[in-house]
Amino acid sequence: MARTILPFGPQHPVLPEPLHLKLTIEDETVVEALPTLGYVHRGLEKLCEIRDFNQMIQIVERVCGICSCLHALCYCEGVEQIMGVEVPPRAKYLRTIWGELHRMHSHLLWLGLFADAFGFESLFMQFWRIRERIMDIMEATCGNRVVVSVNVIGGTRRDLSPEQCQWIEQQLAISEKELKQLTSTILNDYTVKKRTVGKGVLTKEQAYQLGAVGPTLRGSGWAQDARQTGYAAFDELGFDPIVEYDGDSYARSAVRFRETLQSIDIVRLAIARMPAGETATNIEGVMGDDTPQPVSGERGDMMQAYKRDKRRRTVAAPPPNLDLPSGLVSVKVKGKPDGEAVTRVEQPRGELLYYLKGNGSKYMDRVRIRTPTFANIPPLLAMLPGCELADVPVLVLSIDPCISCTER
Repeated sequence: MARTILPFGPQHPVLPEPLHLKLTIEDETVVEALPTLGYVHRGLEKLCEIRDFNQMIQIVERVCGICSCLHALCYCEGVEQIMGVEVPPRAKYLRTIWGELHRMHSHLLWLGLFADAFGFESLFMQFWRIRERIMDIMEATCGNRVVVSVNVIGGTRRDLSPEQCQWIEQQLAISEKELKQLTSTILNDYTVKKRTVGKGVLTKEQAYQLGAVGPTLRGSGWAQDARQTGYAAFDELGFDPIVEYDGDSYARSAVRFRETLQSIDIVRLAIARMPAGETATNIEGVMGDDTPQPVSGERGDMMQAYKRDKRRRTVAAPPPNLDLPSGLVSVKVKGKPDGEAVTRVEQPRGELLYYLKGNGSKYMDRVRIRTPTFANIPPLLAMLPGCELADVPVLVLSIDPCISCTER
């Protein structure tokens, strides 16, 4: 049978970012796929030579907007490990809460895009409507909907008041109720199953041998999650990974859907167990200039923005206090990083790894990042052979690719 080579991407309606695949097909069946990357390389790791180790927090947050909080958390934990900084217990819980909020909005974003990929427009809009409430929580507690910038070396730059914690729990209860109403649709609907069950199967052995991570790995039967290592407050909260065993697109979507509900429970538990602590500890030395100061008219500007947005969006109840708590939940940090560290956190897409090397100056010698999409591209290339050409967009989306993460 004659073979035809078709380009898929880098610009494609189903792809949020540029990934190019050279597909070799026989009739309608894919027999080979070769990737091409490099369209959005920004050289962010090189910036560590001209940006000091505090400024690098803002750089790594922009590796990926969707999981910016977890990039900053992984970087800060690495620097703290090199400098021997012990983070206050309350800051660990705050990092956990904002990290899981990022996981929720990332998974809800993906679930909507996934539904849109096979033409289920109404389901796409339902997931994104629920995501808006999570974005409201981040805006009300951090001042920004995506890049929240809460992590600093030694802790967090924001705190949560008791009223805000109560409001967050109310919003999460509404989100959980709305999300559970979609359970039957995403897991049992005929259309969803027809496009996902048995499509793009990655066996348990292939997932291990090809180095899959995150929901791609757990959808093939492996109960592995970087949160099991106990970073932030996970060693005190307890954690069991969500696992599916079929290894197909349906299993990977089920893992993400159930992880969204699990993250709601983790945030509730973190709020319930979060210890009290100092909320306005000043940081000396290199961190002194980075201390956030109250902005004149901030409350007025935020109230106007909230009222303006309320006309467009449905919000059950406004946050109790739109003044952002500006006090740091952090310890004093002195000196410069001198040494090496490897840290891991669980991004929404899978394990994120940072290798950091300091030389005793304010600039890092090396900031090396391994992102989950980079690890999941070989498994994707194993899923595609044997599938129909029409299923390629859904299979590519099933690993939740983030090319900006991968290329940095």
